[in-house]
Amino acid sequence: QLQASGGGLMQAGGSLRLSCVISGRTFGNYALGWFRQAPGKEREFVAAISWTGRATTYLDSLKGRFTVSRDNAKNTVYLQMNSLQPEDAAVYYCAAPRAGYSGSREAEYDYWGQGTLVTVSS
Repeated sequence: QLQASGGGLMQAGGSLRLSCVISGRTFGNYALGWFRQAPGKEREFVAAISWTGRATTYLDSLKGRFTVSRDNAKNTVYLQMNSLQPEDAAVYYCAAPRAGYSGSREAEYDYWGQGTLVTVSS
C-alpha cells in the first residue's frame, strides 16, 4: 500500500512537503514516483526517484522548485515543494512502477496511493 500525506492549503510562495509511506511490499527495490492531477486536467508526472535514491527525474518545469527524496529505513518517499504557485494546486499521488523502471511514463506505474490535496492561494 501507498499512503500519501502532507497536502493542505498554502499561500503562493510557500512550501509543503508531501510524504508517501509504503507498506506491504519490499520497499528498497523499487523506484517511486509522484504524479498530480489538477481539476479538469489529465494526470501528469511530477518526479521519480530510483530505489537507491541516487537517480531522480523531474517534470522539466518543476526543476529547481521540487525535490524528491527517500528514506528507505522509514519506508518513506518525500516531495519537497517550494515556491508554490496556484498552478501547482492538484491532487498529488505517489505510485510505484514495475520493477526496474524509474521514469515518467504513467503506464509503467502499477501501484497507486489515494492522493493528497494541495491547494495554493494567490
